[in-house]
Amino acid sequence: MQSLPLSGRTALVTGASRGIGRAVASALVAAGAQICLVSRSRTDLDTFAAELGPLASAHPADVTDAAAVQRLMAEVAAQTQGGPDILVNNAGVFSMAPLDATDPETFAHTLQANVLAPFRLLHACLPAMKARGAGHVVTIGSVADRHIFGGNGAYSASKYGARAMHEVLRSETAGSGVRATLVAPAATDTSIWDPVDPDNTPGFPPRSAMLRAADVADAVLWAVTRPASVNIDELRISRS
Repeated sequence: MQSLPLSGRTALVTGASRGIGRAVASALVAAGAQICLVSRSRTDLDTFAAELGPLASAHPADVTDAAAVQRLMAEVAAQTQGGPDILVNNAGVFSMAPLDATDPETFAHTLQANVLAPFRLLHACLPAMKARGAGHVVTIGSVADRHIFGGNGAYSASKYGARAMHEVLRSETAGSGVRATLVAPAATDTSIWDPVDPDNTPGFPPRSAMLRAADVADAVLWAVTRPASVNIDELRISRS
């Protein structure tokens, strides 16, 4: 019987209890990967890990907390024999307000969650990947990392920063065996839109016209299952 494409490989997915992260984790497990699920919600994470079965393990952690990331990575390194083969930096926050109505604490927290936290995880995982000469870092970006929308100052700044970090990583790892992919979807129907209520707010696409989390997960799975000699630098996804 032919093995699944990710059999024997390990992955760490942040923001794994809901939305895009949940869909990505499900897709990777279905492809045979052993998954370390990371999220702040212990109850949701434990329930999801049980649903996925023996290939999944729950690791509750706030990735904006440096000490929590350090503890997390010690757990993951022990479980994965040094570190995951695949890192999916997905966790993040989203809020909308004009710049003059965005308080500095909210702006700083957005950068902390969407740029600094992914850097901490990358910083922890990358040495082992480089030493093995193999690994894959997937950054979940956004249409807002290239296109500016009013009221989106904190989020756009953070996603532009995440894209820049990805591009530096790609430059520094080219030819090393470590691969890096940016997956940047347009508006995707997840719970981050609940406070905005796009169906009843002018200027936003209705949820029915958005991508689904599973669409983004399919893109991630496709990127990480390419031959080792192929790197998918960037995937931009929109609703057809």
